[in-house]
Amino acid sequence: MTSHITNLEILRKELRGMRRGDLLIIAERAIELVPKATLKALVGDYVLVDDLEEASATPNALLDEVQTFHVDSLAGRYFEDFAVNSRNCTQHSRGTDAFIAEFKRLLRGCISAADSGQYEVARQAFELLFGLLRHIDECHDDVIFFADEGGSWQLGVDWRSVFAAYFPCLAKTAAAADFASTVDQMIEDFAKHERPRYLRSAHAVANAAQRVALEPLERRAADLTGG
Repeated sequence: MTSHITNLEILRKELRGMRRGDLLIIAERAIELVPKATLKALVGDYVLVDDLEEASATPNALLDEVQTFHVDSLAGRYFEDFAVNSRNCTQHSRGTDAFIAEFKRLLRGCISAADSGQYEVARQAFELLFGLLRHIDECHDDVIFFADEGGSWQLGVDWRSVFAAYFPCLAKTAAAADFASTVDQMIEDFAKHERPRYLRSAHAVANAAQRVALEPLERRAADLTGG
């Protein structure tokens, strides 16, 4: 019992030192994991849990959510700036924190859809989210606000997990040439520092024709790394 309490105290201390955005992501994960009865104990004094409707878990529901998020993001729903100074230049606005939390929640939904074999829907949803990242990286200041140097890298996407889910969707739904060119562009846009790793990941899930189409990319990567 003493060990259990001590561990919780360590966790509480860590939580109290975290940024608001990280706490928001943890809270969203928590409310997805607990049953409704426990949810009331968790947030019932802040939100009227009894008034909440059960969300649909259908593939179309995921795609609808991602499409709505995509539209809202481009419309500036999450854009919120603040007066920047030397003390707050590493902080995020509430709007930016909300965007990142929602983006990561939907990304988890895409990964779950891919893992359950909903390849077409998952691919569509993934690519809408990737489109938002590209929009941010093109230096459009209308989706989210960064006080310091901006870019999709600030969202901290786990590309190893994302590509492990996305590449099988692509392999199941794309012709060989499209598969290879899309893999190449994804790696170039978001993870080019680990190109050989992610080419191997794509190769592992590709069919025979797709592997042939990947060969020039793999040879080029090997030449550049001396492998």
